Amino acid sequence: MEGLYVWILGMLLLNGYGFYLMGSDKNRAVKGRYRISEKTLWLTALFGAAAGMTIGMQFFRHKTRHLQFRLGFPALAVINFAVFVYIMNLLY
Repeated sequence: MEGLYVWILGMLLLNGYGFYLMGSDKNRAVKGRYRISEKTLWLTALFGAAAGMTIGMQFFRHKTRHLQFRLGFPALAVINFAVFVYIMNLLY
């Protein structure tokens, strides 16, 4: 059962990182600095941080005009959650 807590902590940290990335990219955009690539944002979301990035997108009002992000990140969050539950059922 301790392993489950490690997985949950890992997902929380990963989603916290996704939230941070959205804030960082927004800050860079406002300051006119080098941006985080959309490829990096999508790959981070794909590998489990979509929920944190969706929350960050709304919190920082970043990428909210782009339909691909408005629909894609929440959809990936649902898929991330489903995969997480599936893996947890296999392991525990």
